[in-house]
Amino acid sequence: MSNQPITKVLVANRGEIALRVMRACRELGLKTVAVYSQADRDALHVRFADEDVCIGPGPAKESYLDFKRIIAAAEVSGAGAIHPGYGFLAENADFAEVVDSCGLRFVGPSPDAIRRMGDKARAKATMKAAGVPTIPGSDGVVGSFEDASRIADEVGYPVILKAVAGGGGKGMRICRDVAELERGYSLASSEAGNAFGNPDLYLEKVIVNPHHIEVQIMADQFGNVFHFGERDCSIQRRHQKLVEETPSPIMTAEVREKMGAAAIAGAHAVDYVGAGTVEFLCDDNLNFYFMEMNTRIQVEHPITEEAYEVDLVKDQLRVAMGERLDYHQADLVPKWAAIEVRVNAEDPDNDFRPAPGKITGLHVPGGLGVRVEKAIYSGYSIPPFYDSMVSKLIVRARTRSEAIARMRGALGEFVVTGIPTTLPFHQKIMDNPAFIAGTYTTNFIAEQFPPTGSPANGLTLKRPTEEAEASSTESVAEVKETNA
Repeated sequence: MSNQPITKVLVANRGEIALRVMRACRELGLKTVAVYSQADRDALHVRFADEDVCIGPGPAKESYLDFKRIIAAAEVSGAGAIHPGYGFLAENADFAEVVDSCGLRFVGPSPDAIRRMGDKARAKATMKAAGVPTIPGSDGVVGSFEDASRIADEVGYPVILKAVAGGGGKGMRICRDVAELERGYSLASSEAGNAFGNPDLYLEKVIVNPHHIEVQIMADQFGNVFHFGERDCSIQRRHQKLVEETPSPIMTAEVREKMGAAAIAGAHAVDYVGAGTVEFLCDDNLNFYFMEMNTRIQVEHPITEEAYEVDLVKDQLRVAMGERLDYHQADLVPKWAAIEVRVNAEDPDNDFRPAPGKITGLHVPGGLGVRVEKAIYSGYSIPPFYDSMVSKLIVRARTRSEAIARMRGALGEFVVTGIPTTLPFHQKIMDNPAFIAGTYTTNFIAEQFPPTGSPANGLTLKRPTEEAEASSTESVAEVKETNA
């Protein structure tokens, strides 16, 4: 890696996160380079970058996931650093290694840290050794159905099989008994192999009706690690987050401190540098267990920025430039309540089917405490190759109830015509008594908005045969942010 000062950053991404990174670069006096596929010629991140380089056809494998094209674009443009955003190559250790070997700076953690946290079984073992609470289950890869059955008997059913290299719900099966475990083992292994090129699985006990709580961390090259509290990401559909908020409505100051300390310990265990998120499952008694670590900036980072009055993306860049973080952990307390909803080009009335197409009209909300992250405009045609998220709406207020009221108003002002979006569905969530009460868990969507004619599933996941059927109708998400 070069020690030359960074003056120009290539953003190896697209959409709203590319624009977000470019804004941070501009404020730091850094020039930016956009890369784009042929399908993204008219994208806003191309228009607002200082320079731009086309890196191939629309499909991600031929553009945004192509190492050689991105490195070539950096070399041609004279960029000294590459910011991967989220999704695409953000958590690809091989890519980070190639960036380093080419004398460029990767705005993120080391390849070793990415590898150690990207392997879910290895990540769990690492966290367990660091004293971070982990969910009872296998100590690593489960080598056979017989091993899985033995461990399941030890920890007790229900259990869940997960792909070691997984994300976004792929290669995942809940098993309530040994018959489901036997069937689910082969299905999950096969799906994991097809989706990630690695069929290995690990097994954990299911925490029934959990809360999905994640802790934002930032670490510099001098061994300083800080946490910025928690985000509640429990409102999900098929393991894809829809709504996030901070502080979590179930959290106490004492548990926040404990979770933050656990996240920091985990970061130290892998010599972590940069922005990251340690994700936990939390039960109703506020017992928490490590689930995974995302070694990148998250989709939902704006609510932490709003609640804590920080700029996480600028901090990422400062750390990459070798600067020392000057926070004091005692000062990092939430000053605001913040909520984010993901605006997806999907049809909620048609099983959330992706709906790429041309936007014929657009009006975004504004006003005090309202933030919109987007890369769409009236007349823009959403390409069919990428994730369906087209915007994020974020609000902040002094109290949670005020934030909910502000979000209702902002959703009412947010108008997108020409394509269906999830905006009306988010309005239903804001009006839902369980959400208003803050008592929701990861089973919220299944309980409150079950598909017509389908009973709610108390364990949040379908039975193996149903899950396999559902998965067969969805393409493998090669570019998805995978439940970030």
